[in-house]
Amino acid sequence: MKRRRLHRSAANAVPAMITNLMLPERFIEKHLQYTPSELRDIVLEIRNIVASIAPGTTERQHSRGFSYYHKELGGPVSAGICQIGIFPDHVRLGFIHGAFLPDPQGLLVGEPKYKKHIRLYHYDEVDWEYLRLLISASSRFDPYTLKERQE
Repeated sequence: MKRRRLHRSAANAVPAMITNLMLPERFIEKHLQYTPSELRDIVLEIRNIVASIAPGTTERQHSRGFSYYHKELGGPVSAGICQIGIFPDHVRLGFIHGAFLPDPQGLLVGEPKYKKHIRLYHYDEVDWEYLRLLISASSRFDPYTLKERQE
């Protein structure tokens, strides 16, 4: 059994000079109050990964979960990193440009032409390092050139 990471306040653990546009933790907790603990842990871990990979990420709440994007580069589509969808029995980690991400394990699925996702059911069964690689690649992806962003 893998040890669970501490997910409290990690989303706020970015250098002070970078503006963190993540939603307040109390807002997240309220939004997740009726979510089963297993799924809540998955959501919070993904949130921490996004915050650690892309400090300054903008987090937006939507009907089924949250979306993350680089506000200075555009909106949730043109500068999207990922989306978290919360369903009764799983969490869906979506990538608006998922078809362009390296996915050697072939875990990304989805019908739309470019948008792909992974369904996550149990915290201990998630390959967190692989998700970190996907989120990192998505954070650097430029949909205008279909290549990695040059920073």
